[in-house]
Amino acid sequence: MNTADQPPPLHIAVFPWLAFGHMIPLLELSKSLAERGHQISYISTPRNISRLPKLPPNLSSLIHFIPLTLPKVSGLPDNAEATSDVSPEKTTSKKYSSSKLKRKLPDWIILDFATPWVASLASQFSIPCIFFSVFSTSSLAFIGPLSEFSLSSSSRTSPEHFTVLPNWISFPSNLSYSLNGARLFLNYIYRNNASGMPDITRLSSTLHGCKLVALRSCMELEPECLRLLPHLYNKPVIPVSLLPPSSNPKTSTDNTNDNEILKWLNKQEPNSVVYIAFGSEFTLSIELLRELASGLEMSELHFVWALRKPAEFEGEVLPEGFEERTRERGVVTLGWVPQLDVLGHSAVGGFLSHCGWSSVIEALWFGLPMVLLPLFVDHDVNAKVVEGKGFGVEVKRKEDDGSFDKESVANALRLVMVDDEGKEIRTKAKQVRDHVFGDMEHHEKYVDDFVKHLRDHRDV
Repeated sequence: MNTADQPPPLHIAVFPWLAFGHMIPLLELSKSLAERGHQISYISTPRNISRLPKLPPNLSSLIHFIPLTLPKVSGLPDNAEATSDVSPEKTTSKKYSSSKLKRKLPDWIILDFATPWVASLASQFSIPCIFFSVFSTSSLAFIGPLSEFSLSSSSRTSPEHFTVLPNWISFPSNLSYSLNGARLFLNYIYRNNASGMPDITRLSSTLHGCKLVALRSCMELEPECLRLLPHLYNKPVIPVSLLPPSSNPKTSTDNTNDNEILKWLNKQEPNSVVYIAFGSEFTLSIELLRELASGLEMSELHFVWALRKPAEFEGEVLPEGFEERTRERGVVTLGWVPQLDVLGHSAVGGFLSHCGWSSVIEALWFGLPMVLLPLFVDHDVNAKVVEGKGFGVEVKRKEDDGSFDKESVANALRLVMVDDEGKEIRTKAKQVRDHVFGDMEHHEKYVDDFVKHLRDHRDV
């Protein structure tokens, strides 16, 4: 094609929710779009922008960071610009309208779930919007059609209704919530929060205001739910790939920089270490953190634990003497951990995770089997996706309150990491890596198809 015949590049504004599990995937999508020559205006707060990974030099002229200063809100400390800066109960104070973007009007705006007001504002300037979901397609399909987004019109009115497969999912599936997980889901998603609007209402309003839905998924991983969702939403739904990390998985060469955790990993045997992390937003209670520590000690496995204390807790988190007894085979850190470098290290053979969708994707990217300990919102469904694919096992818990004991932790860890019964799990994790990420050109095609949709639907 003659260069003169090529369509002009698009200008796309990207507006993520203020959590790194949302900002990073949208930055990865921004980079993929910029690599195709499109101009990106990435909107976030000044401090969040400063904490994002640096752009490759070839993209710095195409991705423009637009700082948006948050107004002062009672109850939020200064410089609290991401959900990781505050306790979970205070994140709802962040869900409010911000200043307008004063800039050349974009062709499209890509929105997260938390800012439905942007779609309403954009419509005044005839700018179409896209809802981009960092959640799994399976979790969205489980929530169901838009009629289910309000308890007043929903067919499911109690936690028990979420412990079984809904009637709009007609294909065989293990998707469901535990009773405790369903209670947490309903309480967090459907209740009014400090912003004055339940999160499910935000999601519903965003979906209503957007012309397209873009999903961090692919047909290789969630085919049935990807086929179902356009019928539930009655609008185009486009997978944009899993948007794996920009760095490549490591094989024989490990990072040997000055990070103490990586230097410790360099001394360990291949596939001998389990990495434990629960993301930047949620954590376990003190009682369950101590039970987890006891189970980890009982497993006799080597480990790296990125420990996050419960908000505003003062005192010792771990059982007395735990770090001394496990000093020769484990590292516990309260500081920042280079998670991708850790997961990609040849010494790491498994990942104990809360089942946030980003963590699941990172485990897949490195072919790591998972020990599953879902904590909140969509985590239960994500855990079922992992178990259904056969590359992870959930820690056995009490149905009523979600608690667990050290024996359950130790058994799940040893099954996934070393026991003969877990060999198939370890094999399937590597197979999923090869099957899902083996052909990166195929993943690039997802983004190409997405761009085609943006061009085709701009003026529809």
